[in-house]
Amino acid sequence: MELIEKLEAGERIGYEEGVWLYDLDLFTLAKYADKRRKELYGKKSFFNINRHINPTNICKDICKFCAFSANRKNPNPYTLSHDEILKIVEEASKRGIKEVHIVSAHNDKAGLEWYMGIFKKIKERFPHIHIKALTAAEVNFLAKEYGLSFEEMIDMMIQSGVDSMPGGGAEIFDEEVREYICKGKVSSDEWLHIHRLWHQKGRKSNATMLFGHVERREHRIDHMLRLRALQDETGGFNCFIPLIYQRENNYLNVQEFVTGQEYLKTIAIARILLDNIPHIKAYWATSTLGLALVAQEFGADDLDGTIEREAIQSAAGAKSRYGVALEEFVALIKDSGFVPVERDSLYNELKVW
Repeated sequence: MELIEKLEAGERIGYEEGVWLYDLDLFTLAKYADKRRKELYGKKSFFNINRHINPTNICKDICKFCAFSANRKNPNPYTLSHDEILKIVEEASKRGIKEVHIVSAHNDKAGLEWYMGIFKKIKERFPHIHIKALTAAEVNFLAKEYGLSFEEMIDMMIQSGVDSMPGGGAEIFDEEVREYICKGKVSSDEWLHIHRLWHQKGRKSNATMLFGHVERREHRIDHMLRLRALQDETGGFNCFIPLIYQRENNYLNVQEFVTGQEYLKTIAIARILLDNIPHIKAYWATSTLGLALVAQEFGADDLDGTIEREAIQSAAGAKSRYGVALEEFVALIKDSGFVPVERDSLYNELKVW
């Protein structure tokens, strides 16, 4: 079989072959994905000590899959003040966090200075903490809301202390699916262009893919290959993160949900297809920690981090609201047969546990 021959030879896989990968059995996929993972990292499983902060849930956009933004299914709008956010960072800093991960809704009432001002204050007060903030969807929202170019927004982010960009807002790049699940949000081309511009500034970012809702397998392959093409061009992505759609409190009304096997296949295919993106993250906040640890056998090499608090996925039913203790996190990785490696936000190794 030509596909197996390509996998054996480690050759690059194209679109049609990528779709065919889903027809292979799980353990065949695992064989080739794990081989690639071990060549890169052996038995290392990366994580960081981080704090997620979601400062507001008031959103101008209405995405059918979202349970976080304030709407009829989540009638509890909030916007944190800068003092409240700084207090959260200060308390987390005492616990040794290395990164603060800040993602908000698209709040058109908060003002540009609310967004940029908090980054400046965090960087001034906690210069050792890496600020990962503003998805491409947020960049697009703010640029259009305030009549700025993407370049102007990116320069403003850098001047305000943002160190890297998270990968959120990518959802699924297929335009028809995107029109249905998040009409009016950043387009696929805009998302990719914003990350291209960010990479051209010498900065790193992550990339996500939301799956398990109304998309088809071929849409996932198309999504990954668009990311691979941009990575060929810029080399700016650190990590790819497949996110499992969370079923509660939203408007998609999906009846059949992604299985653990389908998740593991998608992780393995990502590792095989994305030969130029260094890391594949099994983001435990959407998959459960147990399944994320299993995914380390299927091509994933990263688990995100301790998180501490998380509001976006947990609003839709994920069990991630209160994060996980560092000692438990390390013990679970060891018990799974892997070597816990604490990293910084750019994947420099800090400590082997």
